[in-house]
Amino acid sequence: MLVRPLVHAQWQETATLRRFIQRPGCTRNLTSGANGSAEKRPSAKATSDELTTTLPFLQRPLGVKERPSPVLKTWADTREELMNQETRLAQREHLVKEATKGYFTDLNATRRHGGKTWIAPNVMIREDKALYFPNIVGSSLDTKSKKHTTSMCEGRISVISMLSTRMSEIHVNGFTIPTNERYLSNSLYQYVQINLQENLLKSFLVSLFLSSIAKSVPPELHSTYLVSSQNMEFVREHLGMVNKHVGYVYLVDDNLKVRWAGCADAKVEETNALEQCTGVLLSRLDKKRSAKASR
Repeated sequence: MLVRPLVHAQWQETATLRRFIQRPGCTRNLTSGANGSAEKRPSAKATSDELTTTLPFLQRPLGVKERPSPVLKTWADTREELMNQETRLAQREHLVKEATKGYFTDLNATRRHGGKTWIAPNVMIREDKALYFPNIVGSSLDTKSKKHTTSMCEGRISVISMLSTRMSEIHVNGFTIPTNERYLSNSLYQYVQINLQENLLKSFLVSLFLSSIAKSVPPELHSTYLVSSQNMEFVREHLGMVNKHVGYVYLVDDNLKVRWAGCADAKVEETNALEQCTGVLLSRLDKKRSAKASR
């Protein structure tokens, strides 16, 4: 009896998002094509807006300053963090900013450029300037056991996709399909998908349909597909995840640093940049390991 209202709530939210996106003035209308895929039909007003507004390139490194750890924080660590004035001020500023946002702010943002807020760079972020990808805990599709992204990604080159909606899945596929086709056979490379559902109701709903999700994901990717309900409130801004309806992709090196990132609909040059940057990191890591082995 509990499942029916949950399914209805999920369906109602999806329908609301679709109706909102299809309003006049939206940069993209999602319709079902002949093959079941999403098609884009920009309105005249949206096209005019996009011609007069140019998206900026990513202006800063994304990530957190502290190196992540799979070890849970102790009470002493939490107390020290709470006593840090800079941390408290940053969290307070973030909460005030979030409190002033309307419920449909993220939906309104999808009217311009489909929710895209910046264009991914053509080159990687320098290693000395790059920041760390935070540790995220989730249950894998294969064993349902808890896994940490820090343990999974250390020592390997990883492309990490953040998913939250069906639309975000379409977004990340636009970035990652060519890269995966080229490098999935490389033992130094992995593709990590994180289905992030911070809302408890949606998280519970997703947990009920894990078997359906498993059928839609290739078996070789089950071990690196995580379902997480971790609270990302205070790291969203650091990762550039400013819209909960769009997808985000991060290229993380063997030292857990974010070297490249993309969001929302992928442009051709962005897709090519991810593939090229991944190849460069894989080549460097292979040379590094070969040099260690020859010693």
